[in-house]
Amino acid sequence: MALSRENWIQAALLAIAENGTKGVAVEPLATRLGTTKGSFYWHFSNREALLTATLEHWEREMTDALIEQLGTLGDPVERLRKLLVVAMDDEDPVRPVDLALVSAGSDPVVRPYLDRVQQKRLTFLERCFREMKLTPTQSRHRARLAYGAYLGWFELTRSQSGAPPSRRDLIGYQRTVIDLLTRPDH
Repeated sequence: MALSRENWIQAALLAIAENGTKGVAVEPLATRLGTTKGSFYWHFSNREALLTATLEHWEREMTDALIEQLGTLGDPVERLRKLLVVAMDDEDPVRPVDLALVSAGSDPVVRPYLDRVQQKRLTFLERCFREMKLTPTQSRHRARLAYGAYLGWFELTRSQSGAPPSRRDLIGYQRTVIDLLTRPDH
């Protein structure tokens, strides 16, 4: 079976989620995919080309497409709830990629993508809070809190020893975050 460019990108996303950007290495990825390095070079000129394609995919599919999809929901509270549920999907093994990319923020290849993605996400979150009639300052602060709660979940999950949190814990966490963030200010 011939591997596609998309197969390599998906393998790179998973490698980043598991081992950070250092996990994007041709030989281990080829082994994971059950192929040779020749397959890699058919699609990419070098490791940086794969990393760039992976970052482009991450920005397009895990940010732009999600914002576009959720932007059609009229209720900003429902939009935020669905965003957290989708973004924190514990069934998706590549979800922790965001945390790994934040950790790799000093990498000159990663930095521009990370900056753009974080700005798009924070702008979207701020818009949701503004639509809830919060002030610009309140909206900005809550957007940062929401994004921090999202990244924090993965950091805590990754750094805990023992059994990972249950699905029930995740759902409870998501509900608590939404409840706290969507309370009106008095």
